[in-house]
Amino acid sequence: MSLNVPFVNLNNGQQFPIFGLGTWKSKPGEVTQAVKDAIDAGYRHIDCAHVYGNEAEVGAGIKAKIDEGVVKREDLYITSKLWNTYHRPDLVEPAIKTTLKNLGLEQLDLYLIHWPFAFKEGDSLFPEKDGKTEFSDVDYVDTWKAMEQLVKKGLTKSIGISNFNHEQINRLLESAEIKPVTNQVEVQPYLNQQKLIDFCKSKDITITAYSPLGSPDRPWAKPGDPQLIDDPKLKELAQKYKKTPAQILLRYEVQRGLITIPKSVTKSRIQQNIEIFDFELSADDVKYIDTFDCKGRVCAFNTAQEHKYYPFNIEY
Repeated sequence: MSLNVPFVNLNNGQQFPIFGLGTWKSKPGEVTQAVKDAIDAGYRHIDCAHVYGNEAEVGAGIKAKIDEGVVKREDLYITSKLWNTYHRPDLVEPAIKTTLKNLGLEQLDLYLIHWPFAFKEGDSLFPEKDGKTEFSDVDYVDTWKAMEQLVKKGLTKSIGISNFNHEQINRLLESAEIKPVTNQVEVQPYLNQQKLIDFCKSKDITITAYSPLGSPDRPWAKPGDPQLIDDPKLKELAQKYKKTPAQILLRYEVQRGLITIPKSVTKSRIQQNIEIFDFELSADDVKYIDTFDCKGRVCAFNTAQEHKYYPFNIEY
């Protein structure tokens, strides 16, 4: 069964399904089944990253569904991301090759620089000294040059960025030979990112929205933190449309033209999340959800605030 998930056109002529499965925080032992359930439910886009530590299991889910004949490799759109410790240009190609090996693939559809800042190279993904993150001063512009080589070598069809602000994108574009196709950033009603979306659109760069449900299971959430999914205003809208609060949130992003990648490992939710193409929010209700914005970022990566390329010190 494949739902009619619309495609988004990328600036290099490739297309990408506007809706996919996120795999951040999906525990080992759960994510293989989640990927299988998602593919069965009609998902064709799966978002991964080296730092999530579960790419081999994601790959096992993909392989199972290809082997069963449910999908062919060319039906799927697989994204992964270059981690901060591999920004040095000579480490970029080995990093994607590790990801490809873990996923059991010969080529990615999309590979992103996960964050604009680099960490100290080495075995630890989160290098620390005296309780502080150890940085590297590799320039993301140099990292991007190495990313461009991956396209030329056929290791990935498209390349993009994640968590970049508009100044960093401008700086990247000054020397880029291949333009990023997307900027994957946190987007949800408490952080609706309209300025960054408008900016990226003006540069013909799509936005991929991560944590579209406000990441209720984020590891650093404290008791009493506001949970977007429990917002009474959202619940009212859900009743109005006879949909779940999650479906309202996901429809909101998709209707804004954003590629949207909610994470779930629960079969019923994976199924529900994609059932958003049979209704439409009114223009007034989209505007109403826009008013929820309170700069409520949930993924701020505060331990990297001291890095010169930390992206969130400016408005957008």
